[in-house]
Amino acid sequence: MKSPPTWPDCSMIFLPEPLLVYIQLIFKLGPCYPGGGAMLYCKPLRFIMAVCVVVFSWGVCAESHAKLGAIETKQISENYTLGYGDVIDVLVWKEIDFTLQNCVIRLDGKITLPLVNDVTAAGRTTRELKTHLELVLRKYIDKPVVTVILKEARSQRFYILGEVARTGEYHLSKELTVLQAFAIAGGFTEWAKKKEIFVLRRNKVKDAVIKVNYHDIIAGRDFKGNIILQADDTIVVP
Repeated sequence: MKSPPTWPDCSMIFLPEPLLVYIQLIFKLGPCYPGGGAMLYCKPLRFIMAVCVVVFSWGVCAESHAKLGAIETKQISENYTLGYGDVIDVLVWKEIDFTLQNCVIRLDGKITLPLVNDVTAAGRTTRELKTHLELVLRKYIDKPVVTVILKEARSQRFYILGEVARTGEYHLSKELTVLQAFAIAGGFTEWAKKKEIFVLRRNKVKDAVIKVNYHDIIAGRDFKGNIILQADDTIVVP
């Protein structure tokens, strides 16, 4: 009796590895028909079904991940404290004359709106600025609806000096820990004294010095040492 023809090995097909694994599993789980024609008909059908299922699943996961990313970005934007140099959009619903796009906050911390003139933006979050503008615009518009969008975060920065690969000034556009700052700066040089790192923090009353022991953090002995950076923090790696 002539043996039935076999379906080509999936590894011969140029597909991403996770997709190949799913497809191979589906092939092995399916029944095997004794007739050659039946086998040739069955396996391509399962192959098409496998591709459809996996592609659909990946699409759903990608969409969910994108939505979560958008929510996180919105939360960061709403909690971000504006400063001079930041670029924002001020959108007033159905009122083009009051709408500003790519507006840079000036050195005095203000922006200028038609009729309203100067409005202080620095020191406020985007949500606080939205609330303030809606209050101010009530003199000219009935029930104004304002949206403030952070386009570019330029005002908040931190600095890293000493024995790292790339010293310098970096934008602080989101919540960032000191370990993440080391990664952004390209890691340490071979001469870095990782137990003697410190952060200089400017306060209104008195500047503070915060000691950071890199070895204790990565060893799990001092997770609190992995502090969250603030604007104008300076990290010094001796």
